[in-house]
Amino acid sequence: MNYLQPPERLDKLAREYALGTLSGGARRRFEQVLRQSPQAERAVAGWQERYAVLAEGLPPMAPRPDVWHGLQQRLFPSPVKRKTGWWQLLGGALAGVMLCTVVLRLEPGLVGLEPRAEALPASYVGLLTDAAGTPSVLASSRRHGRQLTVKLLKPLAVPSGRVAQLWAYPQDGGAAFPVGVLPASGTATVALADTSEKLFFKVSRLAVSYENAPATAGQSPTGPLVLSGHCVKLW
Repeated sequence: MNYLQPPERLDKLAREYALGTLSGGARRRFEQVLRQSPQAERAVAGWQERYAVLAEGLPPMAPRPDVWHGLQQRLFPSPVKRKTGWWQLLGGALAGVMLCTVVLRLEPGLVGLEPRAEALPASYVGLLTDAAGTPSVLASSRRHGRQLTVKLLKPLAVPSGRVAQLWAYPQDGGAAFPVGVLPASGTATVALADTSEKLFFKVSRLAVSYENAPATAGQSPTGPLVLSGHCVKLW
């Protein structure tokens, strides 16, 4: 097998290698290719950099015991009961990046974002958390799209008569501008005022506040921010 051609094959192998899902003989063979091919090394480094950007946007997370148990059963099925501590084999980084990286890269369809493909299209992605650091909203839009797809990971307690307004904050410290209104739960598609590239290119953070009515251009949050998170580029 030619691991370098076509480019789509190399990209898929590099992605799975960087994530850690390429295992067994396939991983060993690909490592041999890495030692001989600068092209393969660059492909892996590119995916590692993308995963690192996502990891930086996630707060430290301590998974519940039942989550670890479920992963153990799925990853290491065996009739023999294993001792606690097996998860150390996965590396300390798994807990922090599992939610955003695995969901977005491997099964984005599960959270109402882009359908599964060999590589996620160039997109802007945001992960918003509440004051306790709990992931609450995933948002995604193609780089040149005019729609933002949002998935509520937990319901919002929107006060009666108010709306959950999504805001974008430029990285230069400029004033926030309104993006759209989020549902209290489930999945929704928010129409954007312009393409994602024009709106989010200089945006580093997204946030949500509860407002009396949907905000219009030129307005800013009137209440406290109940959710906040990074906005990152995936390309």
